[in-house]
Amino acid sequence: MQSIAQAWLVYRMTGSSLLLGAAGFASQIPVFVFAPAGGIVADRHNRQKVVIGTQTASMILAGILAALTLAGIVTVWEIFVLAALLGVVNAFDIPGRQAFLVDMVGKEDLMNAIALNSSMFNGARIIGPAVAGVLVAKIGEGWCFFANAVSYIAVIVGLMLMRIEGRGYRAAAASPWDHLAEGFRFVRQTAPIRAILVLLGLVSLVAMPYTVLMPVFADRVLRGGARGLGILMGATGVGALLGALTLATRTRVFGLGRWVAFSCGGFGIGLMLFAWSRSFWLSTALLLPVGFCMMLQMSSSNTLIQAMVPDRLRGRVMAVYSMMFMGMAPFGALFGGALADRIGAPVTVTLGAVACIGGAALFGLQLPKIRVEARRLIVAQAVAGGEPAGGMTARVVED
Repeated sequence: MQSIAQAWLVYRMTGSSLLLGAAGFASQIPVFVFAPAGGIVADRHNRQKVVIGTQTASMILAGILAALTLAGIVTVWEIFVLAALLGVVNAFDIPGRQAFLVDMVGKEDLMNAIALNSSMFNGARIIGPAVAGVLVAKIGEGWCFFANAVSYIAVIVGLMLMRIEGRGYRAAAASPWDHLAEGFRFVRQTAPIRAILVLLGLVSLVAMPYTVLMPVFADRVLRGGARGLGILMGATGVGALLGALTLATRTRVFGLGRWVAFSCGGFGIGLMLFAWSRSFWLSTALLLPVGFCMMLQMSSSNTLIQAMVPDRLRGRVMAVYSMMFMGMAPFGALFGGALADRIGAPVTVTLGAVACIGGAALFGLQLPKIRVEARRLIVAQAVAGGEPAGGMTARVVED
């Protein structure tokens, strides 16, 4: 709700595609800059406490934005500052939360846990935009921000009630810089993880800006207004939820590399068709496969990386994942917003979709070369995690 309401607030106040892109840049560039520090914190400190801290900070920032908006004194620069501060919080929250997932459920249930997490996230993406579209039209953006701030109370209480029997936390002997370099070195030298992250970064850079430009499509292209924006984003969420549930039906990681390649290509094709639709309901329908393929690629990539990475490096590797997934997005948002101002949103989204399809093809060509190392890493981490016979190890070796 806050994401949709914030985008609409910026668009309503400025009417500028460029400033829409700039708002996306301000909210996500801190992830690119500070995620490595977030990864170090996740590997050296109690992840549960880290996540509680980041959720508390997010609640405070949402409360400030709600107060300013409801008071009618909010300005564009204040929105940008609060968005940037939330980005700093996310730089620590994302690696900590992703690494904490394994502490909660164990590696044998990792795929289903990631799928369930994605299902919850995208269930909110279905309800949130639709509710935000109605609330923005009826009573304004401020109440969306207020609802978001209040919702953190339940999240924080739930986190504090958890009793996790996880790994021990102790200060690392190496310096933080050496610790950081070790994580980047592992990613650079591990071909399967490197390939997945490069593709993820490409998609975030060239294709994901379509979400930033969605108010332009809703208002100027499809004439749907704030309510139409909620419906369009809700359709993306429905497709993404179906993608997450599809992943949840799987019981093994074998074959997920092909899923990453095909879903990335499907995402590009769906996005290209959406860019040139001028029918509101056809565009809504096309966003279903767009959301489906997008979530299938993201969740499959997350699952594969989590299955391959050693626990001692998990926070730092997931920090690099955050840099590629969210950290590249601000550059894409800024570039996409500027390009859309010059050549229009449909052409901008089409160019990103073509690049996405090309990236999927190149990744598919690399798959035979990196599959052997990926299997070796998955087996090694399954054994290290103590998974019982017949679990992930047996399935991967058998396949």
